[in-house]
Amino acid sequence: MATDNSSAPDYFNVDDLLTDEHKLIRQTMRDFVRREISPNIEKWAQDAHFPSEIVPKFGEVGAFGPTIPEEYGGGGLDYISYGIIMQEIERGDSGMRSTASVQGSLVMYPIYAYGSEEQRKKYLPKLATGEWLGCFGLTEPDFGSNPGGMITNIKDMGDHYLLNGAKLWISNSPECQVAVVWAKNEQGRIKGLIVERGMEGFSTPEIHNKWSLRASSTGELVFEDVKVPKENLLPNIDGLKGPLGCLDSARYGIAWGAIGAAIDCYESALNYAKQRIQFDKPIASYQLIQKKLAEMVTEITKAQLMVWRLGTLKNEGKATTQQISMAKRNSVDMALHVAREARQIHGGMGITGEYPIMRHMMNLESVITYEGTHDIHLLITGADITGIQAFK
Repeated sequence: MATDNSSAPDYFNVDDLLTDEHKLIRQTMRDFVRREISPNIEKWAQDAHFPSEIVPKFGEVGAFGPTIPEEYGGGGLDYISYGIIMQEIERGDSGMRSTASVQGSLVMYPIYAYGSEEQRKKYLPKLATGEWLGCFGLTEPDFGSNPGGMITNIKDMGDHYLLNGAKLWISNSPECQVAVVWAKNEQGRIKGLIVERGMEGFSTPEIHNKWSLRASSTGELVFEDVKVPKENLLPNIDGLKGPLGCLDSARYGIAWGAIGAAIDCYESALNYAKQRIQFDKPIASYQLIQKKLAEMVTEITKAQLMVWRLGTLKNEGKATTQQISMAKRNSVDMALHVAREARQIHGGMGITGEYPIMRHMMNLESVITYEGTHDIHLLITGADITGIQAFK
């Protein structure tokens, strides 16, 4: 297994745009990934094993809810710090980043942004430390890109809500203690609820036989007449803008994270090309290999500049949904292309667990679909520049 001892390409000196705190956070996360993830990830992926012991370790290193205020157990950091954390984790593995970004962006964020003070104090500290793991229930078996069509529903029973329905493709669900679930009320309005493990009628079947995100825990959420206390309703949000606001936060993290996967593939390919001898010289000396490597680092550099600017806009409260959508789509598409070119440079070795390429490539096939598919993000940009909605 290749040892993770790399730094990262920085062709346009983007580091000059980072603060000393940003660089310290990056080094801390890089050391964590080298210590806790890199030595084990190939076996976890080969065995389709989710390492539950990583959850409290993520909490200890500050990977859960880094932008949540410190009074609730978060890091109180800016959005560039959050992006850097996601990038370093995804250099280790997209599934590991999924675990962290779901916890922070899709569970802790809505509880903080849309929840009551009592909900924040009850849930956020335990989620921040990793004592509890959370998941986000939006996608359904028949409604993915069209979340407004959801069937999952709640009925007001006086002292509680009765929740029925199902969610599919839910990261962390088999291991979760808490689920932030989106459902329609009797008036057809979308509401958010906090559902806890142990509530009667609530189950989380695991999805098996995945070829992608094999070290991540993925499952369903099934609700059969689940009695949810009234105090578990998120009081400060109404309608589809609630879950979509969460997705903005998660997509922003993916835009940074996917670059980490691309960097890992690029560095592996660069090192391999320098060492692999064919026709009496390293393959890095051949024009076609140099073309591939030069194009990889160019695309990585362009994505680095895009997400840095996006992070600056996020910090200023100016980043739009459409900008986040473009960055997510660009980063993941770029990373998949880099992974495929890196696989060719590695030749036959590229399909083995001796190198990270095939694992990243398979993972990215999920990342390019979740949190908005590749094509839907294209249409979000199209609608923004033309003023015409293409998918309604």
